[in-house]
Amino acid sequence: MTDTRLLPPTAEGIAEAARLLAAGGLVALPTETVYGLAGDARDDRAVARIFEAKGRPQFNPLIVHLPDLEAARRYARFDDEALRLAEAFWPGPLTLVLPLGDTPVSPLVSAGLSTVAIRVPAHPLAQQLLRAFGGPLAAPSANPSGRVSPTRPEHVLDGLSGRIEAVLDGGTCGVGVESTILAPGEPPLLLRPGGLPAEALEECLGRPLVAGGSADRPSAPGQLASHYAPEAPVRLGATEARPGESWIGFGKLGGPQNLSPSGDLVEAAANLFHFLREGGPRGAAHRGGACARAGSRPRDQRPPPPRRSPPALTTAATGCPPPSLMSRSIGRREIHDGHGAGRGQPVDARPFTSGLRPRAGAALSPPGARRGSRSGRGRGSPPDGRSPCRWPA
Repeated sequence: MTDTRLLPPTAEGIAEAARLLAAGGLVALPTETVYGLAGDARDDRAVARIFEAKGRPQFNPLIVHLPDLEAARRYARFDDEALRLAEAFWPGPLTLVLPLGDTPVSPLVSAGLSTVAIRVPAHPLAQQLLRAFGGPLAAPSANPSGRVSPTRPEHVLDGLSGRIEAVLDGGTCGVGVESTILAPGEPPLLLRPGGLPAEALEECLGRPLVAGGSADRPSAPGQLASHYAPEAPVRLGATEARPGESWIGFGKLGGPQNLSPSGDLVEAAANLFHFLREGGPRGAAHRGGACARAGSRPRDQRPPPPRRSPPALTTAATGCPPPSLMSRSIGRREIHDGHGAGRGQPVDARPFTSGLRPRAGAALSPPGARRGSRSGRGRGSPPDGRSPCRWPA
């Protein structure tokens, strides 16, 4: 039995989180993107526990989090292009996949590959914890594998209470979607769209990105066939809710919940995962025992993750959230119109608000509905609207 504690965002809470990590424990920490499930990246047992707690396949690599570029250069090899990217966008929601450096991490982190995914988060609590801990932290999203990523501490507790030592309470994550993952090289490969827009990367590199990655042999997180998926199937292109569905709106197409009444893409991205969780009757997306709070029930008494289909979720929008944001975030469990570049094809890096017809956005289909066969690959990520390096605290 693991008594999961909610630690306050204070010096004492950070010190306790660092102590737990040093002892081989797992702590969920806030970042500007989503909450990450952190463990010592040098400790085989701690890393193995991350996979166990999430139910994550061990061939799926993890991201190593470090406080700054200087620390990152000990664990990965940076060429001139990688340095330029790191200096432009770190700290922030960019993960770089680079050759392993001279200082080792657990081979479980890289899933036996010769590369490692590295990120320097911008969230103040993540920065303070990394410096208090004094080492690299492997930290995938702090949720059961394949499910919607957590953007609030209660999301973490809903999925992982009783499986991890603690959650460091940082409130709501500002960006709300995962980091963008890029493998520099010729050509530069966009391995996962995320919180940093592709056009900002292309401007920095001076050439277009190419969509890359493989679900059969992932080189970075977020490449499996089903990922970031809610419990109900998704119906895109919805203009109204069908019987048994719950409707999430955007802009002028309201609905009971609205990602952004003003049509702001940044606000919509920040709300997306939370609304996908809450889209049905309250708790439907994670009903069935995932709401156990700290230490309230021994691990061996907790019911398994729910497998039954909850009420379907319908999401509607005009022009956006764009298909790349929605289809990547719902794990390709959707019916949609096939926007986005395929693997090995140039990425359309225009901002999401350009080149999109006004249309309905997305929906979770009724349980049992036939799902679309085309997966689609995202175009990029919602732009910050101010500067690619200014991320919400």
